[in-house]
Amino acid sequence: MKHIVTITLSPTIDKSTSVEKLMPDHKLACEPAVFEPGGGGINVSRALKRLNVNSVAIFPSGGITGQLLEKLLKEERINYQPVLTENMTRQNFIVVDRSVGEQYRFGMPAVALHQKEEREIVNAIKQLSPKPKFIVISGSMPPGMHNDFIAKIARIARQDDARLIVDTSGEALKSAVEEGVYLLKPNQNELGKLTGIKTEDEQSVTEAARQIIDRGKCEIIVVSMGELGAVIVTKDYSELIPAPQVPKRSTVGAGDSMVAGLVYGCEKGMNIKQMARMGIACGSATTMNPGTELFNRDEAMKLYEQLLKV
Repeated sequence: MKHIVTITLSPTIDKSTSVEKLMPDHKLACEPAVFEPGGGGINVSRALKRLNVNSVAIFPSGGITGQLLEKLLKEERINYQPVLTENMTRQNFIVVDRSVGEQYRFGMPAVALHQKEEREIVNAIKQLSPKPKFIVISGSMPPGMHNDFIAKIARIARQDDARLIVDTSGEALKSAVEEGVYLLKPNQNELGKLTGIKTEDEQSVTEAARQIIDRGKCEIIVVSMGELGAVIVTKDYSELIPAPQVPKRSTVGAGDSMVAGLVYGCEKGMNIKQMARMGIACGSATTMNPGTELFNRDEAMKLYEQLLKV
């Protein structure tokens, strides 16, 4: 049976806590820290697990932090395949100031991968058995990574008859588009840079997305529009789907949860309208939870049902 594979090139451990009030030059009493596995594709795998869909997470893993990352994934019953690296896996730090309800996110630099390690990741994907039905690449590229990495994965996906879903930015995103993918999830700014079109509203976003689709480089583009929701575009369909009004506590993992919802919709054979709404529901449900916590399945499904009426 074919399955879903996620690829995370800049994994992390998200360490979160809260304090009564953030003040300089004071020793602040923190709540007990919460450690969670993080990074684009890893969060997609974790979100899919909440939707009762299994996947295999492939990621570089190094040092004692890499070992902790693997332990945390095992505790969540996530299937994973690490590629061991010389450099230690990074950690990010999130602090909530309870006095004002504000969240501060400290992102550590992505860890560089050696060329040998990059080749090992590519080989791990080539050697997957059974071959995947979907390959999801989500998150930033680490320093030193070749810009054509995603293009290589796109070629593997085409050979294996797998659908490639990409959520990244910069030169790696450009390379992916040139090679061709199944689904892209850029934000407005990223889409504008890709096409040279000033993406200010639904019309210009749709025009920019169609420019890529009409070149045969992608079948579906879902563009994040922040609080407005998202625009979904195919060759013969486009729609701005408004984001549901929910109490927002944290945006960490919302984009990855949206990708997971889109993948879930694809895997379950939903039509384009249903799939897009599932993605928005999962992303919005994640913002309802504190820190680095992802969505609750029941809340996501409730939002999905609401969006079907829109």
